[in-house]
Amino acid sequence: MHEHMFYPLRGVNFGEMGFSFPRLYLAGGVTTVRTGGSIEPYSDLSLKNDIDAGKIPGPKMHVTGPYLEGEGTWAYQLHPLKGPEDATRTVNYWLDEGVDNFKAYMFITPAELSAAVAVAHKRGAKVTGHLCTIGFREAAQLGIDDLEHGLLVDTEFFPWKKPDTCSDEKADEEAPFYAKLDIQSGPVHDMIADLVNHHVAVTSTLPVFEMSVPGRPTVQKRVLDALSPDARSYFLNNKVRNDDVAATKKLYGTEVSPWIGAFRKSMDFEYAFAKAGGLLLAGEDPTGMGGVLAGFGDQREVELLVEAGFTPVEAIHIATSNGAQYLGELNRIGTIAAGKQADLVVIKGDPSKKIEDIENVEMVFKDGVGYDSAKLIQSVEGMVGTR
Repeated sequence: MHEHMFYPLRGVNFGEMGFSFPRLYLAGGVTTVRTGGSIEPYSDLSLKNDIDAGKIPGPKMHVTGPYLEGEGTWAYQLHPLKGPEDATRTVNYWLDEGVDNFKAYMFITPAELSAAVAVAHKRGAKVTGHLCTIGFREAAQLGIDDLEHGLLVDTEFFPWKKPDTCSDEKADEEAPFYAKLDIQSGPVHDMIADLVNHHVAVTSTLPVFEMSVPGRPTVQKRVLDALSPDARSYFLNNKVRNDDVAATKKLYGTEVSPWIGAFRKSMDFEYAFAKAGGLLLAGEDPTGMGGVLAGFGDQREVELLVEAGFTPVEAIHIATSNGAQYLGELNRIGTIAAGKQADLVVIKGDPSKKIEDIENVEMVFKDGVGYDSAKLIQSVEGMVGTR
């Protein structure tokens, strides 16, 4: 529920992985995805069409339109909206082109988000968001359907937060601040209640945040094998730099990274949200420093939900049934039942007892057609970062 068909390249650009990522998603047991924002929406729509036509292997796709971003964006590939009218025009245009949902981004204004939500809802589409200018509670008031990433992107609690502003001037203070937040009472508790009351879902993307925690995760050979030599070097250099104790001490004044505590609070928030009755979704977000890859990251997300406190069966339910419920497709996918689509994953082991077995995918059935997971992975070896 937070997937991309692109991968971070050096600098501030992203490259479309139209060959490798559909295969890796399917190999990992992911039979349906919602992209969490598109850099190349026409490419994503073409991929969807070819997958649906059986021309290439890949998951069924719910394509998100281009990021609904405001003025001040850091990414060259995004179109900065010029106001509410532009937001309305953009949503209408891309709905006509075939996307079925949207993602608001960091610099969008309240007026632009309100306009986008209004027109999307009028035409039966939903809007999610990775926000910065707008806090979670304000977004709920504006009618947003889903919030990406959870606690670690909600800026509303920062003492230095200025209204209608997204700023990274105190970026080095964010992780220490989150690490000390009280989840069980006070403003965060009230925010959870507000989201639940407004029926706003939250998409967990724990793998992309785990990369910022020193010593985590264990770097897997299958990830390194899938990366191109340049992408592999870039990722490993980023990871070594992030795990450096001296760099941590220079940035935070302590040898113990505050990301350890912040990551735990992110987990605690998601567990509390779900237990309060909120609809928690699962995704991976294959961005960041480049170590979270299609399919593999989705499996890791389920493992991390178990670490957060959910039982293996609860975590699997979040990653399957909850996503289908949000998409309005629970009558067709998301659980195994007579009359539903034959989207099944054959696993060596029992992830309901040992969640790590979720990585042992042998065969994936999509619409009743079987795919050999190992052969799909082998077909894209060394390609992530190039195509």
